[in-house]
Amino acid sequence: MQNLMIKTHEVWLEMLMAGFMSNTENKQVLFDFSDILFRHFTWLEHEVIELGESYSYDRDAIAIKVDRLQDILQDIIKKLDVLDLQLLSSPDKELNARIASDIHYMRDVLHHMNDEVVTAFNMARKFPNIDLTQEATDALTLFLFEETYKEYELIMIYNYLKAHSDDAYMNRIFQILIDESFFHLKRFGDMGAKMGILGVPRVIMKELYQVEDIVQFLKEGINEELAAKEECKKLSDAVGKDSPELAKFFDFINHQENYHISLMEDALKYFDGR
Repeated sequence: MQNLMIKTHEVWLEMLMAGFMSNTENKQVLFDFSDILFRHFTWLEHEVIELGESYSYDRDAIAIKVDRLQDILQDIIKKLDVLDLQLLSSPDKELNARIASDIHYMRDVLHHMNDEVVTAFNMARKFPNIDLTQEATDALTLFLFEETYKEYELIMIYNYLKAHSDDAYMNRIFQILIDESFFHLKRFGDMGAKMGILGVPRVIMKELYQVEDIVQFLKEGINEELAAKEECKKLSDAVGKDSPELAKFFDFINHQENYHISLMEDALKYFDGR
């Protein structure tokens, strides 16, 4: 079961990366499939927890650098084939049937998906239709590298905490933060692909998500969100002269961080009152 969960994690992430690579109607289909695979991952994680097994979010490296979309789609199809076989290890036959049905459909769609030339790795560092200065380009490049990993990290941390909690109040907060981080990850990953600098987030150290002191974690999380606001503000200022539209986007992200901070402050008050 643990291996099945790990392999589902890997194919979910690879499907998401394929979505970033696409510049056609394929993109939304691949994003939808990645969302489904993430749900599979969380369901399998629940099964592992119910079986009383310890686990981590360790996974193998994922090679995604391709010249054409079909190259990565064929690799995903092979991994879906393996998952289909490994489902036999799942004791939950209803879950087994649901995941298998999803896999069969996704595999068929991917087989018939139109091919595309992939430019997500060309290192051009040019944002479409926007002429950024070298300083703004460097600032945006660094931001996208760092924040793409950070949002993936937050998804996995909040997911782990939610999976091990039966507190409805906290789980509501964790789910909001997961959803928000998914939005940010998709936007930043898509921007990175457009600039030709797409990369797979590195594996997360277990110490980051196997949280022992939730109060200290929330306090540190608030500080990290405050730091993220500062980075968004700096980036907005850096690109503002070249692209007011891009500056407004990072101001938009900056303002979203305010609600994340508010949620974590509410969570701290909740723990103080217990």
